[in-house]
Amino acid sequence: MSASPRIIVGVDGSPASEQALQWAIHYAEAVGGRVEAIAAWEYPAFYGWAGQSGAIAAAYNPEELAGKTLSETVTKVVGAAPAVQISESVMPGNAARVLLDAAEGAALVVVGSRGLGGFSGLLLGSVSRHLTEHAPCPVVVVREHHTA
Repeated sequence: MSASPRIIVGVDGSPASEQALQWAIHYAEAVGGRVEAIAAWEYPAFYGWAGQSGAIAAAYNPEELAGKTLSETVTKVVGAAPAVQISESVMPGNAARVLLDAAEGAALVVVGSRGLGGFSGLLLGSVSRHLTEHAPCPVVVVREHHTA
């Protein structure tokens, strides 16, 4: 008997990533799979400039922020009783690299078409593009649906 399919989903708190998570959950339900929700974090480019690294590190904890965002997004999307097994991971590094590494051995990777602004915005659309070009498994890019 084979293990249940592992579906990787990138989560950054954006509406597109919320919809990607929802899509991944529905897919996992249909195929008897499990979802691994992953948030990546890295220090912004200005980290360490002008001797400010200590002050910035004390005031800004990207790993903590990514973990909180991931947790809140999963709770918002699935509620208290998820229909499938969902694990949450917060990983250091560039989102594209983190998701590519996680994709090894996965059945599918699901991402939103674009992420958040700010330092996450440095990846604006590049994560989904990079994954579609380099992932070792199929990739689904979920476009953000705008409701009026």
